[in-house]
Amino acid sequence: MTSFTPAPKKRGRPPKRHQDNVETRQLLLHAGLELLTERGFAATGLEAILKRVQVPKGSFYHYFDSKEAFGLALIDHYAHYFLRKLESHLNNTELAPLARISAFVNDAQTGMARHDFKRGCLIGNLGQEMGALPESFRSRLIDVFEQWQAALADCLRAAVAERALAADTDCDQFAHLFWVGWEGAVLRAKLEQSGAPLQLYHDYFLRSLPR
Repeated sequence: MTSFTPAPKKRGRPPKRHQDNVETRQLLLHAGLELLTERGFAATGLEAILKRVQVPKGSFYHYFDSKEAFGLALIDHYAHYFLRKLESHLNNTELAPLARISAFVNDAQTGMARHDFKRGCLIGNLGQEMGALPESFRSRLIDVFEQWQAALADCLRAAVAERALAADTDCDQFAHLFWVGWEGAVLRAKLEQSGAPLQLYHDYFLRSLPR
């Protein structure tokens, strides 16, 4: 009797079925981000997301175990995207540290205007809805804000090192303050359909830093 030795697995691109699953999952996340930044989590039904991606209703649970799992994946997806954008500004050594903050704010204004001020910050939106959301979201949202705070605190420390800020500046506290106020500015920008609240907050924040 001849023994059968299975052929070694081929390296390279994954099977098409796996690729299709990954691509569809990414499309669902992208559609979810678009809708949730406009409407919020509680007000966005799965039907609207599935319709946008043209995925049959019964197929959603093939990609995510529940709407809660989908929400957690959205938080991670948005947090990763936003942190990269934030760090691209705050780590830009071609600009002075405080000018990097201005560049981030200008980019945010441009982005909101591009979408007619209908989209805000997913993390801020979910934070406002927290009373009606799964408790598992709370710690994840706090973690995201702390990542953003850490990135800004490092930028402020760079400003201290260049003597643009006072040596005793509490960079962690001011970074915390920035994000507490920033989410309110984003909300007001959506309400007024104007980038003026973002600019006003930016100007006030920079003036409040100890020199």
